Amino acid sequence: MFDVAESLFSTFAIDHGTDVLIRNITTSNPKSILDLGSGYGPIGIVLASKYPSSQVTMVDRDLLAIRYSQMNIRSNHIENAKAVGSLGLEAVQGETFDLAVSNIPAKIGDEAIAQEFILAPYKQLNPGGELWVVVVNALNHLLPRIEIIPNLKMKEVKKRKDHTVYMVRKAD
Repeated sequence: MFDVAESLFSTFAIDHGTDVLIRNITTSNPKSILDLGSGYGPIGIVLASKYPSSQVTMVDRDLLAIRYSQMNIRSNHIENAKAVGSLGLEAVQGETFDLAVSNIPAKIGDEAIAQEFILAPYKQLNPGGELWVVVVNALNHLLPRIEIIPNLKMKEVKKRKDHTVYMVRKAD
């Protein structure tokens, strides 16, 4: 159960992209999880519940979203998660993660998507770590451009009518 302010994304129900991402993440017991652009916390909280021995860090630039994430962490009795205000990954620089996830915002621009939501979290993955993202299908054109980075090969995991889930694993 989640509380959310009316001014935040996906106010009345978990959006389809978040739902398809949560349902398709299959990874072995990660110790550290990053939820980038966490909003009010549905992805991070579900993953914290699914992987209780992990530590989940949720980051968002919107401080109202962070406040609701913190309330939702408490109301769902989650002890292995925290929500932090951060522009991109500034608040977690120097930290590394076994799993990074994001429902990428569609309207922030191609360059911001590539740099802030794919390449930046990929760089902070531990060897063997995985980045799982969901995008609206209108953004699928970005993936070939991002894949020019050595060792970065996005795998399409699930495609639905409006959203596609991708995963990339960092080399060991």
